[in-house]
Amino acid sequence: MSDLMTGMGYFFKGLKIITRPGLRGFVIIPLVANVAVFLVIAGSLYQLMSGIYVDFTGELTSTWSFLTWIVAPLIWLVGTLLSGYLSIFIVLFLTSPFHGLLAEKVEEFVTGETLVSDSSAVQLALAVPRGFLRELQKIAHYVPMALAVLVLSLIPGINMAAPLFWILLGAWMMSLQFVDYPMDNHKLSFGEVRAACAARRSTSIGFGGIVAFVSGIPLLNLVLIPAAVAGATLLWCEELRPLK
Repeated sequence: MSDLMTGMGYFFKGLKIITRPGLRGFVIIPLVANVAVFLVIAGSLYQLMSGIYVDFTGELTSTWSFLTWIVAPLIWLVGTLLSGYLSIFIVLFLTSPFHGLLAEKVEEFVTGETLVSDSSAVQLALAVPRGFLRELQKIAHYVPMALAVLVLSLIPGINMAAPLFWILLGAWMMSLQFVDYPMDNHKLSFGEVRAACAARRSTSIGFGGIVAFVSGIPLLNLVLIPAAVAGATLLWCEELRPLK
């Protein structure tokens, strides 16, 4: 339990450290992108949810009209949560090179060591497709496990534990998602990222769990990505790097 709490703490440490001078500038681009994508998705879902609400209430008789007071908040809540989840996923994919840069600056700030990196024009140009490739590797790692959990969710008896399986899977993937940025800066493979997180599984799941939880909280999820990148970098520096 203490390892889970320690992992959760890294997210809040990350939230605090991104307000430091010298780091705030690296938060702006992911933040602006997140807000823009969130507004586009929220607008589209608003239109969809409005249509669902109108269709539902139009079919209710006067006897059941009280249900609108229950259904309406649920519809808007689901729409808000979906907007947050989808916007974070899209922004993570589109702005992945910026997260590596933020992770680099956080690590330098924490350790006082300057990371040796090739900043040539060719390497900078290659960083974008390489970042996208890493994102595709994460998706490829997630899909088989998600399908396995989906199958378990359909089996009577076992499906009672399905919500727990989905929570653990989400926490694990969030951990891999963000720890990958500081480890990628050291040219470590995605397989090494998985191995490092597995070596500190409880701490990693604690970190990923709080990130997954915050991703569904409106407004707070707008600063989730830079805070999670910074928190994952602290997790790397203090817990995972000594293992390499």
